Amino acid sequence: MVSIAPFGYRGNYDFLVHSTCMFHGGLFLGSLLFHKYISIDKHPLRIYAWLEFGIGIFGILILLLLPQITRVYTSYVEHGYLNIFLRALISVVCLLPPTILMGATLPAISRWMKMTRTGVSRVGFFYSANIAGSIIGVFIAGFFLLRLYDVAVTTSFAVILNICIGLISLFIAHRTKYRVVPITFKAIPAPVPTRLVHIAIALSGVGALGAQIVWMRNLSLLFGATVYTFSIILSVFLIGLGIGSFLGSWLPRKIKSPAIAFVSFQLLLVVCIPYAALSIIYLIPDLHFMAEYQGWITKSIDDLLRSSVAMLPATILWGASFPVALSMAGLGQSDPGKPVGRVYAANTAGAIIGAVAISLFVIPFLGTRAAQQILTWSAVLAALVILIPLLLDTVSFGIDRANRRFKKHSIIASVCISALALAFVASHLIPMPQGGMIGYGRDVFRWDSPEKYLYTREGINSSIAVSRERKTGYLNFHISGKVVASNWPADMRNQRILGHLPALLHPQPKSILIIGFGSGVTAGTFVLYPGVERIVIVEIEPEVPLAASKFFRAENYDVLNDKRTEIIVDDARHFVTTTKEKFDIITTDPIHPWIKGASALYTAEFYQLLKERLNPGGFVTQWVPLYETNEAAVKIEIRTFFEAFPYASLWNTSDSPIFSGYDVVMLGQLDPIVINSEKIQDRLDSSPTIKNSLSVVKYDSAMSVLKTFSGQINDIATWLEGAELNRDKNLRLEYLAGQSLDDYGKDKIHYAMTKDLSYPKSIFSVSSSEENTLRYWFSVYPRRAEINRLKQSRQNFKHPDGSSYQYK
Repeated sequence: MVSIAPFGYRGNYDFLVHSTCMFHGGLFLGSLLFHKYISIDKHPLRIYAWLEFGIGIFGILILLLLPQITRVYTSYVEHGYLNIFLRALISVVCLLPPTILMGATLPAISRWMKMTRTGVSRVGFFYSANIAGSIIGVFIAGFFLLRLYDVAVTTSFAVILNICIGLISLFIAHRTKYRVVPITFKAIPAPVPTRLVHIAIALSGVGALGAQIVWMRNLSLLFGATVYTFSIILSVFLIGLGIGSFLGSWLPRKIKSPAIAFVSFQLLLVVCIPYAALSIIYLIPDLHFMAEYQGWITKSIDDLLRSSVAMLPATILWGASFPVALSMAGLGQSDPGKPVGRVYAANTAGAIIGAVAISLFVIPFLGTRAAQQILTWSAVLAALVILIPLLLDTVSFGIDRANRRFKKHSIIASVCISALALAFVASHLIPMPQGGMIGYGRDVFRWDSPEKYLYTREGINSSIAVSRERKTGYLNFHISGKVVASNWPADMRNQRILGHLPALLHPQPKSILIIGFGSGVTAGTFVLYPGVERIVIVEIEPEVPLAASKFFRAENYDVLNDKRTEIIVDDARHFVTTTKEKFDIITTDPIHPWIKGASALYTAEFYQLLKERLNPGGFVTQWVPLYETNEAAVKIEIRTFFEAFPYASLWNTSDSPIFSGYDVVMLGQLDPIVINSEKIQDRLDSSPTIKNSLSVVKYDSAMSVLKTFSGQINDIATWLEGAELNRDKNLRLEYLAGQSLDDYGKDKIHYAMTKDLSYPKSIFSVSSSEENTLRYWFSVYPRRAEINRLKQSRQNFKHPDGSSYQYK
């Protein structure tokens, strides 16, 4: 049975869209309403200072009140319309007040200038300076403050800056005089009505923010969706806007027709948007400015340069469009805050429309190719909005009265047809995303591997692909540029034991919660247990279960069509926070912690939520990768889990757990446990389907399960010394893990983690012969130096139980 919670398919994505809309909505309201409520007689720098003070005050209030606001939200709402309403309300309460003040800053400072050509040019420079500050803020926050400290420190730093800026503004205002100077020149009637300028700059905003969303999504596939990648792409976007607005600010003083300049910029965008799309797919994957990466900083610099190649041409043109549009709409007006605020508001309104339309509708239903085609046409439309009334002003072209009508229509027809033809050709040059781009992302060397892509889809949150190896026939399940599941034996072993381990240890599991569906193999293990009455699966991306049910039905035992199954497509954190239901077993298998936002499912607060949703005697299993990470990140994951579950244990999923590590499963419970091998074996013997499910992945007995034990707190206490906790307020894990997504030191991490491993006498209940075998087995861990010598000499390593490993 499959049911989707009302509106839950948006998961935390609707909160992200609410936040984006509220942020830009605040900018819109602040810029639009400023001139109506703040008198022009007041000193602009004093007004600017109080706006900065207000932003800082709201920053502190949000930091202090957000936990209380969140508590109210999670205490009363689960799903449905009220859930959506309260999410929007939280965005309004938290973001709208400070962003209204932010939106008013540009109109406020613009009152220092007259709306002459020179004054408009200087307002453009103010806009450029504001963008430059944003670029610096992104780098400081993304690469320094949030990486080393937490949200409280970062917010405090921003508040201190607001206060300092306000104090400097008050100081300058105290030393300078301000008076309203009436306009002394006669304003020249503009050939383009102001309302059309507002429409054109709004369309420019649609294109700018819409393209940012599309490029952020596609480039994050190629670079790896880390917090650093998002900071880099946002920085490059702002750099382009800053350069463009700086260059565009010179034009009002240098050219006679800013309208022609605006039209030219928009028509150039018709070429630059498809160029960016082509570059991202065909140029960027093989383009590197650094010969070899010497660490995450070098990689970040290389990614910044690579993304600049694709993004800068278009973003420079969008940045230049704002001051040019301002010169069309603002010359000769007595209150500079009015035209500046209205142009800025129109641009921001377009950005809101672009963000909502592209994120929630165009990409999920039509894909990124169609999104970029629409953005290309929006640039053409922006050009035509200005071009047509400009061409209708035939006097400016010196056309005599007799030929006016004929030449007017011929010029309009030729220019419009040329612009539309250009858009038609350019938009059709935009390519579809490659299967390899969705499947392997930054591992571009694997694009030419012998695989066939059976399925590709761009969902609302992630891009999904399913591929088949031509030689082996194995299936790979890809999400956002990486393989997250497959029916390879090694992966099947990990996916199966994540479910079977707690199910075998629990006396009679009835209710199951699965966090992260993937290929559905883990969820499918519980179908085999007849005592299970309910299987709840929480998955944020709707396309994931659809693809898995089509291609991995045999491996996951068709779990989605089991009558006990309910799938709720929602953000796991939101579901666990708001549900009142409790479970006997919870398995959490989120995507890698270096993926931006994923580490929220590895925090101490999240594990506390899982404890509250666990029935007495229940178990929680958590997947931990030892690859594409570093030792410090793994320590944080394990330390945080063991902080919540002191009686937890580690289990290696490698088919030769003594010699290597690849994935680790953490098993947590509320109380101490005793693992009885006889009970596990009886359960396997009494259920051929369960035994077969495990034996095909080399778990053919209770002993084979117990041999994968890799430690409890007394074994790893020394190793964990100095490890931090991953908390909601710092998300330290995603910053650490994001530095090592290309590292594969899994064996080194595994060795450091298990070097003090000893036989777990306190939790194993086994026969004497089994205990002797297991004691020898675990005594091998400290002897891995000897094992490595055997490996080099290609000798067999034998155990008392008769098992052996041969190195080749």
